[in-house]
Amino acid sequence: MEFHESKLNSVGQKRALVDIDETICYYEDKRRYDLSIPINKNIEKINRMYDKGWEIIYWTARGAVSGVDYREHTLKQLNEWGCKFHDLIIGNKPHFDLVIDDKAKRIEEID
Repeated sequence: MEFHESKLNSVGQKRALVDIDETICYYEDKRRYDLSIPINKNIEKINRMYDKGWEIIYWTARGAVSGVDYREHTLKQLNEWGCKFHDLIIGNKPHFDLVIDDKAKRIEEID
């Protein structure tokens, strides 16, 4: 097996995978997607990245556990909230309680 040096940064256009729930929206009471409330300051942060040339991909676990297809509902929400993005990956994100990754950032760490 031959090993090659890895590249820490993307070459060309940078790509960001962005979670939806509790990142660009929140819930006051029940965690129901139809009750989600946009967090405008966080959406603006992601939109600024888009405007700077980042490829923005929203990636959500919505429906991963229940098997319900939330794609159309989620696309409608993203558009109503004014989210700028290139793609939406939905339902095939594993459900987890913690992400450990050398490139991970919390929304609060983004300008």
